[in-house]
Amino acid sequence: MNTVIIKYNAGNIQSVIFALERMGLQATVTDDKESILAADKIIFPGVGEASTAMQYLRERKLDEVIRNAKQPLLGICLGMQLLCAHSEENDTECLNIFDVKVKRFESDTLKIPQIGWNNIHVKPSDLFKNVPDNSYCYFVHSYYAELNPHTIASANYGTTFSCALGKNNFYGVQFHPEKSADTGEQILKNFLSL
Repeated sequence: MNTVIIKYNAGNIQSVIFALERMGLQATVTDDKESILAADKIIFPGVGEASTAMQYLRERKLDEVIRNAKQPLLGICLGMQLLCAHSEENDTECLNIFDVKVKRFESDTLKIPQIGWNNIHVKPSDLFKNVPDNSYCYFVHSYYAELNPHTIASANYGTTFSCALGKNNFYGVQFHPEKSADTGEQILKNFLSL
């Protein structure tokens, strides 16, 4: 199976590579359009800032590549947020695969960003096969996608938000499956077997 990780200016690719290697898989890290479109599976990770990430994607026409993907594609953290329509982070127009707004957490009592383990509430989805409801996953984020018809898992941090989205061949998770122990590994396995 040919799995590609999209290379762009939003980091944390290494931990995804290590997670796949633990599962016995080699992935190619590339920003080459043909290689991405020829892959069996596409992983779109990200830790960073929305507007500079979108600018980088647009300059290299990777925004079009992502929108035109026909194979299963998984956005992780910032990758999921960029699959949405708009982010409050520097008022950024995103890829609009999911017609959803990304908002900043507002709280006087909670620490922002949310960093650490939180439980997720899953809906029936191929991405969450053999993942029990209320499983714990690892989060690091200051922005969240609102609940919407494409929400396939939610979590609560002062407000209830989408921690996973699914539509056709596109999936996104706000948490880091590559850092979420057995639960995260199961979710990655599920994605890779779509």
